[in-house]
Order: sequence, then C-alpha cells, then structure tokens
Amino acid sequence: MPGEERSGEGPNSVTSNVKGQGSEPPDPQYSNSATAQWKRCTGQEIIVAEFHRKIKEAFEVFDHEANNTVDVREIGTIVRSLGCCPNEGELHDLIAEVEEEEPTGYIRFEKFLPVMTNVLLERRYRPIPEDILLRAFEVLDTAKRGFLSKEELIKYMTEEGEPFSQEEMEEMLSAAIDPESNSIHYKDYITMMVIDEN
Repeated sequence: MPGEERSGEGPNSVTSNVKGQGSEPPDPQYSNSATAQWKRCTGQEIIVAEFHRKIKEAFEVFDHEANNTVDVREIGTIVRSLGCCPNEGELHDLIAEVEEEEPTGYIRFEKFLPVMTNVLLERRYRPIPEDILLRAFEVLDTAKRGFLSKEELIKYMTEEGEPFSQEEMEEMLSAAIDPESNSIHYKDYITMMVIDEN
C-alpha cells in the first residue's frame, strides 16, 4: 500500500534476490550513494550465490548418501572440479580446515561451503598458465619433437620431482596419451586441460 514500508524496503535498504531473478535497484529519487551501494552489494551477492551453486553441484556429485557429507578423499577432486589446482600440501591444509575436530573421514557441506567460497573469492590455487606448462614440456622434450613417448612421460612422472601416485599416473596417461602413436602431443594436451576462467 502507498505510504507503507515493508521490512527490507525503503531509501536506505539494499534489496537483492540472489536466486537469479535479479533485484530492483533503488528508486532514482534516492541518492546516488544508495544506487552505488546497491550495485556493489548485489554484484558481490550474485558472485557469491553463483559460487555457492557451483560448490553445491560439485559436492552433490560425491554425496552418495544424500546426507550433505562426502568422503574426505573426494575433496581434492571437488576442489579441482571448481577450477582450483592446490598442491598436496595446500590440499592437506584445506582438508584440515574443513574436517571435524575429531576426524570422521567425512566432510560436512556446511563446513566446506564457507571455506571453499573464500578460496574462490580470493582466487587461491589458480592453475599454472598455458605458456608455463608449454615451457615445462619443452624442457622435457630435448629433441624438440613436439611430443613425449608414453615411456618418457612415465619416467618423468615417477622419477622426477614430486612423484605421481599410480592412480594419478593412470588417470593422466588415459587422458594424455594418443592411443595411435602411444605418445603425448603436449601442445594439444595443454590446450585441452587449461581451464577457461571466463
């Protein structure tokens, strides 16, 4: 009704609907600062709501019991599916942050959501840029052929730097190795695995 103000409305309030329907900006008769505040808040809220949606979707894939918990061993996969690439130490720290005080082997969604939201907002664990990945492969490809054989790749994955587990190695080989040539054409592989952040 005219003249009545409902809760959450009025010249100094900031309203938003983060479910995707959008929200109405403040009435133009009010100050520019209210409009600026509305834009700032709704922009941030929309970003957070989108992160929450993505986190929930990724979490639910591994919530086999539909009880808002996942096996702690799935957290790395969930985090990586959200475009983050933590190393093993960073992943261990993240798990420690979301685990219960007495670890149960499971992670609850309500503990994971705020931590992962902050990770995404802070843009932590960003992937390595394409040009750096290419240079790394080129260092391994001393003959400058544009590819590495499966045997060369296995040697580097098991003998150099932080060794891959058997599971990690099999996963990478299945994605990276061309079955016809039994080698990895690393430029194609890098293009396929680089995350588009747009």
